[in-house]
Formats: sequence, structure tokens, C-alpha cells
Amino acid sequence: MRLKRFDLRAAAAAMLVCLFGGVAGTSLAAPPGLDNEKCLSCHAAGKTAIEVPGADGESRELHAVPAEAFAGGAHAKMDCVACHTEISDNAETDNAHRRDPAQKVKDCASCHEELWERAKQDGTAKDRPRLGVVADNIVAYKESFHARKNADDPTRPNASCDECHSSHSFNVPPKDSPQYAEWRLGVPETCGKSCHEESLETFTESIHGEAIFQKKDAKAAVCSDCHSAHAVGNTSLAPFKLAVTAECGNCHEENFKSYKATYHGQINTLGYAYTAKCFDCHGSHDVLAVKNPDSKVHPDKRMKTCKECHNGKKDLPEAPPGFASYQPHGHAGDFERYPQMWLANQLMVQLLVGTFGFFWLHTLLWFWRELRDRQQGKVRPHVRADAPGLAGDRSAGKHFRRFSATWRAAHLAFALSLMILTLTGIPLFYPDAPWAVPLMKALGGPQIAGGIHRVNAVIFAAVFLWHIAYVAVRLARNWKEFRIFGPTSLVPGLQDGKDFLAMLKWFFGRGERPVFDRWTYWEKFDYWAPFWGVTIIGVSGLMMWASTITATYLPGWVFNVAAIFHSEEAFLAVVFLFTVHFFNNHFRPDKFPLEVVMFTGSMSVEEYRREHALEYERLLKSGELEKYIVDAPSRPMALGSKILGFTLIAAGLTLLTLVAIGFFGSH
Repeated sequence: MRLKRFDLRAAAAAMLVCLFGGVAGTSLAAPPGLDNEKCLSCHAAGKTAIEVPGADGESRELHAVPAEAFAGGAHAKMDCVACHTEISDNAETDNAHRRDPAQKVKDCASCHEELWERAKQDGTAKDRPRLGVVADNIVAYKESFHARKNADDPTRPNASCDECHSSHSFNVPPKDSPQYAEWRLGVPETCGKSCHEESLETFTESIHGEAIFQKKDAKAAVCSDCHSAHAVGNTSLAPFKLAVTAECGNCHEENFKSYKATYHGQINTLGYAYTAKCFDCHGSHDVLAVKNPDSKVHPDKRMKTCKECHNGKKDLPEAPPGFASYQPHGHAGDFERYPQMWLANQLMVQLLVGTFGFFWLHTLLWFWRELRDRQQGKVRPHVRADAPGLAGDRSAGKHFRRFSATWRAAHLAFALSLMILTLTGIPLFYPDAPWAVPLMKALGGPQIAGGIHRVNAVIFAAVFLWHIAYVAVRLARNWKEFRIFGPTSLVPGLQDGKDFLAMLKWFFGRGERPVFDRWTYWEKFDYWAPFWGVTIIGVSGLMMWASTITATYLPGWVFNVAAIFHSEEAFLAVVFLFTVHFFNNHFRPDKFPLEVVMFTGSMSVEEYRREHALEYERLLKSGELEKYIVDAPSRPMALGSKILGFTLIAAGLTLLTLVAIGFFGSH
């Protein structure tokens, strides 16, 4: 008997009519002579093969239904004709079933979609979560690579439901069951034997294939883990590349965590796929153990692998020898494997803890003392930037010039460039933060943000180097008059130690509030901090910026160390400036909410005499005070300075908030 080919995709159409018939409706009994037993009398596996005409005109054997597999499948309680609705009876006419041309053959997707819509309409959707899962899978499939028209046969998709899920024996066992493990172990052959033979051959020889086929480890990666089961995408597009990298992390958690801490991983986490991902280095279907000589990441093969991207084309120079010893999965928690990173991290942690511990405690004690003095009626008068001088004083209404226009311009350039550096750098430091992706998009993407970052790094370093040159020239001209520990020197001396002890006594109510000379000890700290900060940040940043030059002469682990120094010192600078520095200069009760001397260049004589009493008395006695007396800033100048000051403070506090969200969200 010869039968025309009928569509096996319709085999799943009535699955849920039986599974959920009590709610979705009761199926009608099969017409006489078309019950399952009658169908299987011809179509069951083991019977005489039935041949039908193939698409090429040649005869082919009709798919046989294994009776036992069908009985254990999800469709076991269904009648064959519930899906094969075009079969009207079992009479033979020209060696074929009689078919009803009015009946439209249903496919898996349309049947499941109808049942899901019906469940939502009758209010039973919550009781049938699997219906929703299937509906979501259908939506994903329709957008997938498998649903596209086949290039060789446009009348059919690349893959249909029944090619992956046998319509007659389909059944996904419960997770964590032996049956489910067995089902997972069969996934590679399901994908490979029907369509992807070459990929299966390569996969079989990989470390994942070895685990599946030889060790029978059902937890090892199979095709659907990386490519997904229904939303199979184009492997050349960014969404797939990003998704498959994240899938690697589901199994290789520690390595994925260390990868995300690298520049490659940070860019990937932000949603950009142009940097190296797991499969770029390790391979895809051909992943091998690192110790395997044929592995792409074996020490003897690493340079070749690096040069697949760093090949001298486009904007990536050819990889120098040092790249081979870079540690893409290095971390600071393992001294034996990564001693340099461990030591660098320990050094920076001690620096962070020491600096923040000291100055945050200093700030809290200062604030507490101010509060206690106010409670006891020892209120220090709040001095406004436009406060008049003392009555009867020839300097009444005048200001004391403290900073030249050059100093103020340098400070502003320093502040603006540092804030822009922070803005463009923190998305990489905290790529998982909720604000990181939108911020990076607002900046125009990593490449534009990186350009902005490097331009401002040059400005930042130029201001610093200019200042060193300026000081060197001034010292060369006045070296005879210069006193290294003199009252106008910014070099910390014995007097600063005495001033600090005096402040401690005042903090604890053991003495009066001390008076200071031209520079306070905290101002000197603010001055000298950039010397080590800019050096650490600048040198480490330059090493990573000029990576090919660095790796030509130095081993690759210096990049791991440079990344630690660069990020941790930047964190120290940002948090210190926007907490301690802001408090010392703006948020102290007698300065709050803003000190504008660095923007106007001058402060009222009254305020100057109060803040720097020792210098005032010295200049007054020497007769030099007069040359520092200037007119108060004009109203536009004062207003502009306040606007600028508040803008910078708002920007700084915003950046501090972003850093805090990123820091606490990642720990």
C-alpha cells in the first residue's frame, strides 16, 4: 500500500486537548476505523515499510511510529486524527487515504497558541503555567534562525518543531530525574545527526563532548545551553555573542567573574560585542582543556589566538610577546597563582583603609565638636563670602587675595577633567550597576567614551606637570629666600604635627580651637595627595593605553597589576574628594553650603583673619598685608562663582552617588 506524504508537524496539534480536556474542552471520539489501534496496525514501527513519493519524485519510506515511545509521550492519550485532521477515513483510493480538502492541517504552533488564548479567556491560565511557557517558546521560535525559510527549499523552515521534538514520542522528563539526564545527553545527536553533522563531529572531540558522550555527565554543556532551545539566533550577530558569553558563566562562575573584571569583559557586560569573549579565546564547538597542546589557550598557542583579533588590522596593532602572559582570569584572591595581583591589591586595600579610616574619623570628630560647641553656645559666626571687614579698619569691605587667576584656572581644569574622567571611567569599573548601560549609551559607546577619557587624562596630567614646572621655576628664582619648613611652604613640618594635636584636643574638648598660618595640615594633604595619585593613576593608565609598547618590553601580568592600581586609586581619589575635601572646604558648619575663595580668588579680610590668624599677624607686623588687599568681587563675579561652585558640588555628589550604588551593588 502506497500513501501520500502527510505533514508530521500536525502531530502535536491536539496534545493539550487530551492533557487539559477537562477545562479546554472534550475531544470527540475518532471516527470508526480511525482509532489509534487501527492506525498503528500499519504505521507502527516494525511493520512492513510504507513508501510514499518524496519531494524529488523518488519513493521514500514513511516515518514509522514506535508504539512504546508513543505510549510514553505527551500525546499518548490523543487520537492520531486529532492532529491528522485531513484523514477522513481509512479507505484506500489509488493506494492512499481519502482526505477532506476542507480540513486545514494544523501545526504545533497554531494549536498551542489557540489553547493558550482559550485558557487566558476562560481564566484558567494561572493553573496552566506550562501553556504559557509553550506560548513563549513559540514566539521565540518565530523570531529565530530556525523559523527562517530554508535556502535549499523555501517551502519549509530551516527546522520545524517535529524535527527536534518527535511528534509521536515527545516528552520532556521532570528536571533532576534520571530520565531528564538521559534526555539531555541526547540533545547533541538530535541537533547534529539531522542538520549539523560537522558541528557534532567537532563537538564530540571537545572537552564538552567528552563529558557528554564518554563520561555521561548530563551537567556538561549541550547545544541548547549555548544556542538556546527555541530562540536560536544568528551566531554572527551581537545579541547571540553576548548571550552565549553569559551562558558560559552559568557553569564557569569563577572564571566568568574574573573575565568580567577585565577590559574585554567590562565592555561585553555593557552590551558591546567587539571585544574578546569566551569563545574567541577558547573556541566554540572545539573547546579543549588548557593543558591540551591543541587548545587555543595552551601556552604554545596563546600568541596565535591573541593575533586573531590583535592582528595589526583596523585599530588594533599586532599583539606583542607580552600579551601571551596576560592573565585573563587572574584575581587578587590567590597568592600562589597570581602573587603580583595579590600584593598590588593588598597595598591598595591598606592605602584605602588607612586614608579613609583616618580622614573619615577626622571629619566625624570635627562635625561632632562643631555640634557640641553649638549646643554649648560656642557658636562660631558664619562668614559669608561678601561679609564686610571690621568697622574702622582701613581694610573694611576689602578682600584678601589668596589665589591668583592662574591657580584658579588650574584648579578648575583639574576639577573638570577629574569629573569627566570619573564619568567616563565608572561604567567600566561597575558595568553591572543599573546606571552603567544607559550612561555608556549616553556617552556614545565605549569607543567615544574612551576617547573622551584619554583627552581628559592628558589635560589632567598636563595641569599637574605644568604645576611642577611652575614650582620648579619659582624655586629656582627664589631659592635663597625659600625655607622648606617655613610658614608659606606647603611641605609638611613639625608645626603641622602640633596643629593636628591641637585639633585633636579641641575635638575632645581638651583645648581651644587652634589658629593656623597660611596653610593648614589638611590643605597640605590635599596638595600632596595628587602627587602620588596622579603618578599611580597616570602611569598605570598610560601603560594600558600604550599596551603594545608596554607588552613589547614587559610581561603581560603588568596589565593585571596596572588595572588594580588604576581603578583603586581612582576610587580613592573620587571618594576622598567628594566626601572629605568637600567637608573640609564646603560642608563644615562655618562654611556651609559653599566656599567660593577658589573661584573668586579672595576672601573677606575678616574671614581671612579668622581662618589664618598667624599669617595675618605676621603680614600686619611686616607691613606686607597691604599688597594683598583687593576689592571685593563684583556682584556678577560673586554670583557666577556661586553658580559654578554649586554646579561642581552637585556634579561631584552625583558621581559619588553613582559610585556608591556601583560599589555596594557589587559587594
